[in-house]
Amino acid sequence: MVEVNQENFEKEVIKSQTPVLIDFWAPWCAPCKIMAPVVEELAEDFKGTLKVAKTNVDENPELATELSILNIPTLVIFKNGNEVSRIMGVNPKEALAAKIKTCIF
Repeated sequence: MVEVNQENFEKEVIKSQTPVLIDFWAPWCAPCKIMAPVVEELAEDFKGTLKVAKTNVDENPELATELSILNIPTLVIFKNGNEVSRIMGVNPKEALAAKIKTCIF
């Protein structure tokens, strides 16, 4: 998993050759802690077809504002440099995997 911030967002997300899932989170967010192991499992499940990244909104408020991240956890999927989906809150792994498949394949 890669840590995405204001400085590397264009390189890691916009110019990425593979689709990217960004997990917007914060260390004080209980739902984010619930989703963290799910996101890690998804990173393993989609290895090679999806880049999974994390962004701490407390450390990257400009990026969160630019992307209109209003709630956390929020998962944003980018393909070919464009946002293609946004998933907010706690969701089961199976639902997230299904959504990812519809967006990246």
